[in-house]
Amino acid sequence: MDPRIAEIADGIYRISIYVPEIAPPAGFTFNHFLVLGDEPLLFHTGFRRMFPHARGALARIIPPERLRWISFGHYEADESGALNEWLAVAPQAQAVHGQTGVMVSLNDVADRPPRILADGEVLEIGGRRLRWIDTPHIPHGWDAGVLFDERTATLLCGDLFTHVGDGPAVTDGDVVGPAIAAEDIFRYSSLNPGMAATIRRLADAAPRTLAIMHGSSFAGDGAAALRALAADYDRRVRAALA
Repeated sequence: MDPRIAEIADGIYRISIYVPEIAPPAGFTFNHFLVLGDEPLLFHTGFRRMFPHARGALARIIPPERLRWISFGHYEADESGALNEWLAVAPQAQAVHGQTGVMVSLNDVADRPPRILADGEVLEIGGRRLRWIDTPHIPHGWDAGVLFDERTATLLCGDLFTHVGDGPAVTDGDVVGPAIAAEDIFRYSSLNPGMAATIRRLADAAPRTLAIMHGSSFAGDGAAALRALAADYDRRVRAALA
């Protein structure tokens, strides 16, 4: 596990760990995103067993103890498993998540009291505004949500656009087709009639960068990519109901 670091937008760093044994022969990446500001934020903690590797990589950018906020898309081992390890090395850090995530998980599991963000609420981290958007069950997890960095128009989109392989840190190519293929492989999404509407709401933010947890990040017309993904979920829901 040799983490790779890339700045995917101004002050937003992707720390990527590639695991070839998952979804062979292509393999699978687990990506953590560090958002710089006066109060830096880490989006995705990674697995507990990955923590030493992720911590070492983050330390090449900032001292880990400078972290102030720790967040993730939804409560799951690869997204939040090392939460308390990060809280231990960053004494001023606090977990931050949507109301559901805090209510059903973080109030119990976090070693320090978490902060709740309401749907649409902005977290000021010093020179940067991050807006929380609830996305329940999208692509899975009742507590799911995303963060949108208003300064760089970067959407920290969690498991949306998951795809296999070890591609470049950032691509301007197709991320919708690979995401559709990954859904065919893993069936990881909680199909429901509201999926497309929720994803189109994200498109309204007009992101220029999509920070994708599994796979390459995307630079370009993020709204078009989100609407194309929404159309595929519309198709899947119609097929499931037929």
